[in-house]
Amino acid sequence: MNRPDIAPEVAAARRNFYDRIGAQSMTPLWEVLGALVPPFPHSPVAPAIWHYADVRERVAEAGELITAAEAERRVLILENPALRGQSCITQSLYAGLQLILPGEVAPSHRHAQSALRLVLDGEGAYTAVDGERVTMSRGDFIITPAWTWHDHGNLGNQPVVWLDGLDIPLVRFLDAGFSEKSPEESQRTVRPEGDALARYGSNMLPIDYEPTQSAPTKVFVYPFAQTRSALLAISHGVPDAHLGFKQKFVNPATGGSPMPTIGAFTQRLPAGFETRPYRSTDGTVYVCLEGAGEAEIGDQLYRFEENDVFVVPPWHTLCLRARQDTILFSFSDRPVQRALGLWRDERL
Repeated sequence: MNRPDIAPEVAAARRNFYDRIGAQSMTPLWEVLGALVPPFPHSPVAPAIWHYADVRERVAEAGELITAAEAERRVLILENPALRGQSCITQSLYAGLQLILPGEVAPSHRHAQSALRLVLDGEGAYTAVDGERVTMSRGDFIITPAWTWHDHGNLGNQPVVWLDGLDIPLVRFLDAGFSEKSPEESQRTVRPEGDALARYGSNMLPIDYEPTQSAPTKVFVYPFAQTRSALLAISHGVPDAHLGFKQKFVNPATGGSPMPTIGAFTQRLPAGFETRPYRSTDGTVYVCLEGAGEAEIGDQLYRFEENDVFVVPPWHTLCLRARQDTILFSFSDRPVQRALGLWRDERL
């Protein structure tokens, strides 16, 4: 730090001292304290949007260049433009667009990272989680909790694309990542489709099931038809001025987040509705499932339509304007921040 009020000989002595302690892998806190303990968050994450109409062709092209089996997961990562090369959309979250073609299988594996899928395009694919398959429909929110076996396949006649969201950067930061490939390409089905939803998501639980508050949900699919119906049913009266009609997804057995590291949300904005400015410490990834509108993120304005993905950095103000009746899905690292006592929001 060069300060004009410091005498040259003092400044020289300090530089000499810094060089000497640097050789011993030390550095002075007072030179970096303002950056380490800022008065408010200064995130390097940039606001950004990916228009699905623009990137869909690139996703399809990937299907011509490499098979799902070769790639293990054929995904185009959505890299934050301010964090290129780091395979992340925020500093704690990863996002990507995955493609599976008719007849393909994305082979079974498991890993320490938690993952979500949001189906965007096409019909006929499935995800299997720990021995149970679920047929994927547009808008469905599907979870593969940490260290669960999962594979994907396409039994239909259309390409299917979904958004992947994972806590890869967070697990990488903690140096806690493990993975394992299954000797079988597709896991053996041991339960009929719908078993987990019936067993854990019908206001009942197995008599001996006692999950901890932070346990990931056993309900690994949240059907969009059910989500949409619930949003429409609560869309009466005056919407919240900052959020519209917004709900969070929960583990029905505990009321906690479906995953301990990733929170997921859905909201409906009536046509013509405009939210007041809002900001929070959790950088958030949004997907438009229905409708169209505008997102004003800080001083940037983005127009979004169905299947578009945009990211709001931490502590950036967000205003949403709905040109049509609009349903948004979003996910963030809020559960981690809340568990650590760090999460904060502000309604402006």
